[in-house]
Amino acid sequence: MKKKKTVYKHIRSWVLQLILVALLSASAAGILYITTLAGKIDTRFAGRLWDLPSKVYSDTTLLYTGQTISHRLFREKLDRLGYRQVDRPPEKAGEMRFSNTAIEIYLRPFQAPYFEQKSGPVWIGLKGNRISDIISGDAGSKTPVLELEPEELMLYFGPDRERRELVSIRNLPPHVLHAVLAAEDYRFYHHRGIEIKAILRALATNLRKGEISQGGSTITQQLAKNYFLSPERTLSRKLKELLITGILEYKFDKDTILEMYLNEIYFGQEGSVSINGIGQAAQFYFDKPAAALSVAEAATIAGLIKAPNRYSPYKNRTQCKQRRNDVIDAMHKRQWLTAEAHEGEKARPVTPAGYRDYHQQAPYFMDYLTQQLSTLYSRKDLSREGLSIFTTIDTQVQSAAEKALNAGLARLESINPKLKRKNPEGKLQGAVIVMQPKTGYIIAMVGGRDYGISQFNRAAQAKRQPGSAIKPFVYLTGLDRYRPPSRLSNEPRTYMINGRPWRPKNYNPLASPVVTFREALAFSHNIATVNLALDIGLTHIAKTFRSFYLPAPETPYAAMALGALELDPLSLARAYCVFAADGVLPYPLSIKEVAGEDGHILENRHATIERLIPATKAYMINNLLRSVVLDGTARGAKRLGVNWPVAGKTGTTNDSRDAWFIGYTPNLLAVVWVGFDNGDSIMASGASAALPIWADLMLSLPQYVSGEWFTMPSGIETIEVCSETGMLPNPGCCPGVTREIFLSVNRPTTQCRQHDCPTRLEKIWKGFKDIVPGF
Repeated sequence: MKKKKTVYKHIRSWVLQLILVALLSASAAGILYITTLAGKIDTRFAGRLWDLPSKVYSDTTLLYTGQTISHRLFREKLDRLGYRQVDRPPEKAGEMRFSNTAIEIYLRPFQAPYFEQKSGPVWIGLKGNRISDIISGDAGSKTPVLELEPEELMLYFGPDRERRELVSIRNLPPHVLHAVLAAEDYRFYHHRGIEIKAILRALATNLRKGEISQGGSTITQQLAKNYFLSPERTLSRKLKELLITGILEYKFDKDTILEMYLNEIYFGQEGSVSINGIGQAAQFYFDKPAAALSVAEAATIAGLIKAPNRYSPYKNRTQCKQRRNDVIDAMHKRQWLTAEAHEGEKARPVTPAGYRDYHQQAPYFMDYLTQQLSTLYSRKDLSREGLSIFTTIDTQVQSAAEKALNAGLARLESINPKLKRKNPEGKLQGAVIVMQPKTGYIIAMVGGRDYGISQFNRAAQAKRQPGSAIKPFVYLTGLDRYRPPSRLSNEPRTYMINGRPWRPKNYNPLASPVVTFREALAFSHNIATVNLALDIGLTHIAKTFRSFYLPAPETPYAAMALGALELDPLSLARAYCVFAADGVLPYPLSIKEVAGEDGHILENRHATIERLIPATKAYMINNLLRSVVLDGTARGAKRLGVNWPVAGKTGTTNDSRDAWFIGYTPNLLAVVWVGFDNGDSIMASGASAALPIWADLMLSLPQYVSGEWFTMPSGIETIEVCSETGMLPNPGCCPGVTREIFLSVNRPTTQCRQHDCPTRLEKIWKGFKDIVPGF
C-alpha cells in the first residue's frame, strides 16, 4: 500500500513538472512572440508610415491684360482643375462662372516652392477673345497678370495604387473627430483598445440577424487590422489583431492612434485608385481640405468607413444620406451636437463635388518625363516619397496638339481611303512637339495617335528621315560664301557616288535651271541644294550637323544634304530652336522643379543654353525660311488661316514615307511628323499632310500668337540690288531692283556688270538705230 502511494506521488510530481515546463515554455514563446511583434511594429513605425505617390504637375498658366485666349481650351483647363460651373457669382473656392463678357473664378489655395496662390475671387473681363481686365481679391483691385495654379497630371502609384493626403489631428476641427468617433468608436478615449461590451453587442446582433453585420472592433483594432494584417477572417489573425492592439495602446497615446487611423482608413475608389485617409477623402468627395469640412460633410465621410462603396454619394445618394444622418444622430446622442444643430444638419442635402475618374494626361510626355526622372529617382521612391514634380507642360497646348494631330490624320484618311488600315497597330501615325525656343521647355509632346494601342513615343524615339527639313542646316553652312540672291545651278545632272551614278530630282520637275539661294531653299529644290552642298564641302556640312547634335555620317555623302539620314523629331525640334532663339541652342527641359513631401526643393532645373551661331546668321535663316511660308512650299499656310509672321520648312522623303513641317515664331516652335511605322508611303507631302496639322494647332493657341517677328540684329543690312544678278544696281540700267538682306561681312560691294549703263556715244548710237531700224 505504501508502495502504491509512492508511485502515485511520483506520477503527480512528474505531471506537475510537465505542466510547469509547458506553461513556462508557452509563456516564454508568448513573450518571445510579443517581443518579436513589438519589434516589427517598432521597425514599421521607425520608417515611412505610408507610401505617398509622387504628383506630377503641369506648368502654371499666365494670364495678362491684352492677351488673346481660346474660350474652349481655357474652359477645358478649368474643368480639369476641378472648378465647378455655377449660375451665380462664385462664392466658394473651386467655383467658376463663364459668360461672353467675363470669366469669374474663386481660386483655390495652392502652395509650391516657386508659386503661391491664395484663395479668393478673380474677375477676368473679356472683349471677344481678348482679356480686357483682371480684377482680383475681395477688394477688387486691378492686376495686370494672373498666374493660375498648375494641373495635377499624374501620380506615381505603388502596386496598391493608393491616393492619400496626410493630415495632422491638430488641424482638424472637433466636429470632424466627433463624427468619426460617433460612427466607429465613441468610447475610444475611455478603453484600452478592446471593448468587451462592443464585442458582445456585435455578437448578439450578428446572432439575431443570422449574418455578420457588426464587427465590434475599436478604432485601435481596426488600425491593427488595416495596417498590419491581411483581411482574412481566421482565429489566428484575430489573436494577432488583439496582440497588436495591446501593443499599440501600450506604445502610443490616443491622439497618435487616432491620427494614424484617420490617415490609414479606406474611403472608396476613384476608378482603379483607392482613396485612403480622411484628407484625400475630403478632397475626393467635397473638393476641400479635411479641416474645412462642415458637420454634415464630416458625418458623410465618417459614415463611409462602414462600407465606402455602399454609402458613396457617387453611387447612392439616398443610402448615403441615411447613413450620414445615423452618424449625426450618434453625434447628438453623445452630446457632440446640440439639438438645434442636429436638426439643421440632418436637413441638409448631400452635395458631393462631382465624380472625377483618375485619368492620366499627356501619356507620351509622362513616359518621356519618367525616363528623365529615372536618372534622379527610382520607381520605388517615386511611388512612396510623396514628391511634387513640376513640369514644363502647358496643358492647353498639349490638348490642342492632340486634337490637331488626331483630326489631321483622320482628314488624310478621309481624303485618301488607301491610307486606312484595319489593324489598329498599323494605322497612319504622327507626332507633335511644341517647344519654347529660348528656354528649351517642352510644352507639348504627342508621340502617337492612341497611347492605348501603341506606347511607342514617335516624338522622342522614332528614327525617321527628315527629308528637306534638314536643308536649312546646309544653307546655313553656305552663308559665309553665298548670299540670298546668289545663283545656283538647278539643272539635272548625274553624280558618281562610290562608283555608282546618282541623279537627284526636284519635287517639281518644271523648276528653273538657275535659281537663287533664297528660291532654292524656299521651293526646296534638290538639285540646287546638292550643287550647293558639293560646292561648300560635305565635310563642312557634316560638321554643322554635329554641332547642332544632329546625326552625321563619318564619311559624308551628298544625299545627306537632302535628308537621307535618320533622326528623331525631338532632336530636329531642338536644332531648329537655334534659329528661333537668335543662335542659341537650348537643352530640352521637361522638369522645372522637384519638391519633397515637406515642400523643400530637391531639384531645380534652369534653362541650359549654348551659343552655336551668331544672331546674324540665325536671322538670315529665319528670313529665308519666311520665304518658304510666304512664297515657297508652305505658302498654303495663309490659305489655312496663318496670317501672322512665321518661319517654316516642309520635308518629304522618298516615296512620301515621311511628311514634316517645322514652323516657328520668336515665342513658339512646333514640329509635326506624319508617316506609317512600317515605312509605307503616305502619298502626300509635308505641305499637304503635316502643314495643315501645324496650322490647326497654331490657330488653337491665340495666346501664343503675338504677331511679332524677329528683331534684326546689328551686322545685318538691307540694301537694294539688281533683281537679276544680286549685285549693286546700276540706277536706270538694271531691269529691276529689289531689297534684300545680307550679312554685313558678306554684302555685295561691286556694281552689276551684266547691266552696265551705256556710254553717251552708245546711247546716241542706240537712239539712231531705234529711228532707223535695220541700219
